[in-house]
Amino acid sequence: MMTRKEAIARADEKLLSELGYKQEFKRAFTPLEVFGISFSIIGVLPSIASVLVYSLPNGGPSAMVWGWAVASIFIVCVAMAMAELSSAAPTSGGLYFWTHSFSSPRCRNLLSWIVGYANTIGSIASLASTDWGCAVQIAAAVNIGNQSFVATQTQTFGIFVAVIVSHGIVCSLGTDILARLQNLYILLNFCLCFVVLVGLPIATPKEYMNSASFALGNFINFNGWPNGFAFFLSFLAPLWTICAFDASVHISEEATNATTAVPWGIVGAASAAGLLGWAINISLAFCMGTDLTSLVNSPQPMAQIFLNSFGKTGTLVIWSFVVIGQYMMGSSMVLAASRQTFAFARDGALPFSSILYRMNHFTGTPVNTVWFVVVISALLGLLSLAGTQATNAVFAVSVTGLYVAYAIPIAVRFIFKNDFKPGSFNLGIFSLPIAVISVSFMAFMNIVFFFPTTPQTSITNMNYTVVVLGGVLVLSVVWYYFPVYGGVHWFTGPVPNVDKEDATEPASRNSFVDGSNGGGGRG
Repeated sequence: MMTRKEAIARADEKLLSELGYKQEFKRAFTPLEVFGISFSIIGVLPSIASVLVYSLPNGGPSAMVWGWAVASIFIVCVAMAMAELSSAAPTSGGLYFWTHSFSSPRCRNLLSWIVGYANTIGSIASLASTDWGCAVQIAAAVNIGNQSFVATQTQTFGIFVAVIVSHGIVCSLGTDILARLQNLYILLNFCLCFVVLVGLPIATPKEYMNSASFALGNFINFNGWPNGFAFFLSFLAPLWTICAFDASVHISEEATNATTAVPWGIVGAASAAGLLGWAINISLAFCMGTDLTSLVNSPQPMAQIFLNSFGKTGTLVIWSFVVIGQYMMGSSMVLAASRQTFAFARDGALPFSSILYRMNHFTGTPVNTVWFVVVISALLGLLSLAGTQATNAVFAVSVTGLYVAYAIPIAVRFIFKNDFKPGSFNLGIFSLPIAVISVSFMAFMNIVFFFPTTPQTSITNMNYTVVVLGGVLVLSVVWYYFPVYGGVHWFTGPVPNVDKEDATEPASRNSFVDGSNGGGGRG
């Protein structure tokens, strides 16, 4: 008699076959570990440490506390809309797969192509920004020990390259090892949050403790934009932190009970990060003192807050774990980005797809795509040598690029006629309103993130986000319509790779496999 575990494994493989793909990965991720990969990529405390520099000058404590609260509500809406899609069709290339399945035959190939490239470059930019944040934090640790040392951009880039290469080595390991690491990542992230929520208020001297009126109601604007717009600019902190939760989607083919584990991993990670992040920002607002100018001008604002509260030795101990947490974020991000790249190469959409779509027989993982992601991310990190604004563009693209990839499949499900069949995670009558809220929010925030840091700008301090993101999207479209060799001549969306005798296509899933209903399938 078949055990429950075997029945779940059989159902996972059967569903993937119905979607058109054979089982190539080992399903080693438990539901907790599926949650863990998204939660570890979010990395609440290390991420807040990396992006505090965006909320502090754009509203100070009010933006940290209330900006985070407002943005988190919308982010959870995005997570729920994505979770519903992932429950219906859990596959590694989920976002561009859903786009192709739900769009009209007239435009589904192009839209799927755009989403695939936006998701790929957005994931790689997320890795670059995560590991750049790790490099800055390592440099900050040296600065804590020796305050006469301030790392140059070149030195920070060298640390960044070392970090990202080590991630390539880690993520070339077997699936079992990568899955078990997520449990460690979850534990460390919760412990770090506990330290700040409990330890920081206890350790902070009275001269750095703030009143409730300052911590919760004081709006300080350093950059010159109107206060309302500055408040929106502060959203980059929560949006960059609670992002890339599509990581759970990209390990769908390595997850057990994927139709349930993946959507709850997405929603659980986004919700937990929203609540924990809000609590941490409240703790920081009460314990950071009133001299925000010195914090904004410090090499690492959160490190300076810790130094004021815990002292040199205590800060070095805690900060070392912050760096480890940030390092773990990068490790999980390489894992997720490589799986998206593998899926896109499986469908022949990337240059050198035949090389990238290869499974290492020894580790059972796509080692080629792991190192492809590492190399492209390292090249993207070269932008940091152009200055602070170029670095900011990489951070922003990791949000705006992914939001392009998130918004399109959520929107096309309702714009075009299709035969969507919900999975176990179903929003019911709330599906459409949550989708409208999600897409509207992402579109609005993408526009906001194209604005420069200050109203008075120049060539050196302009916002290059639109250049980087626009360049990627324009090049992808040019590549699609390129004469003779472009994708328009050969790309037909997701390509089934299951043997015909093994493929099962029940009527309830036909819309995902052969496009026989409306505009919702592969054509």
